[in-house]
Amino acid sequence: MKTLGINKNYLAIEEKYSNLNDSAIAVVSAPYEHSTSYGKGASLGPKAILKASAFVEFYDDEFERELCFDLGIATIKHIKFKKKYDKEALELIKQQVDEFIRMGKFVVTLGGEHTISIAPIEAHYKYYPNMSILHFDAHSDLRDSYEDSKYSHACFMARVIEFFPPEKVIQVGIRAQCIEEAQLIKEKGIKTFYASAIRRNLHGENWQKKVVDTLSDEIYITFDIDYFDPSIMPSTGTPEPDGFFYNETLEVFREINKQKKKIIGFDVVELAPIETLHHANLTTARLVYKLLNYAFNR
Repeated sequence: MKTLGINKNYLAIEEKYSNLNDSAIAVVSAPYEHSTSYGKGASLGPKAILKASAFVEFYDDEFERELCFDLGIATIKHIKFKKKYDKEALELIKQQVDEFIRMGKFVVTLGGEHTISIAPIEAHYKYYPNMSILHFDAHSDLRDSYEDSKYSHACFMARVIEFFPPEKVIQVGIRAQCIEEAQLIKEKGIKTFYASAIRRNLHGENWQKKVVDTLSDEIYITFDIDYFDPSIMPSTGTPEPDGFFYNETLEVFREINKQKKKIIGFDVVELAPIETLHHANLTTARLVYKLLNYAFNR
């Protein structure tokens, strides 16, 4: 499996710390975009994250370490979909993620539209049958079909709960959905922390603890960056007002560590880079590194 070199890999680190054999972490790039319905450009997200990551500092003062040198991070060459869509495209991603899990790697998947998350979730569920899914998003993505496609980015979670127990899905930040999605959440027992409920203090001041209390000991995270407020994350296809901010989000991961629960893998999706606007790309690249630091704080 080909890896990217220092000029293109995550964090722009030398081969000693980015070769696959010696790295504990594998970064999979899935620049898939087939169903985006408003703003376009999600297929450019993985490359933009990797480019911006060259400006992420290695040292994390919260953990007092340079994780990339302690563990190694291998960045795999971008998946080429060659006009494969829907199930065929997802199968390519799943095969690659599955291979790295079997190799004992911690896998990070970069999208691409949110549809891609079906594949790494399914791959991880095979090895972690007791896992929960922690889903950060402005949208619940539970439509059965959208614009005549069951594999739209607006339907990814509807496809996931066809093979995964819906009561083990925890959604955070939801603030845009149709009534059918709201009804399905109640019917299936999906635990949804709506943005409006958090902002009205219905979960108390420490809503992050309430979120983590619902999770099992093994957690897969799927992170749509439109969860963030557009003021800090304008570079996404469907930005929604009344979103969340960086530090209040990190408190969720700090609580995961506090409760000694384990992050087993994650994906970050839906960055649609805007030319000449850099902060959103860098924020996303830094989020990936912070998540890795929390995942390995055990």
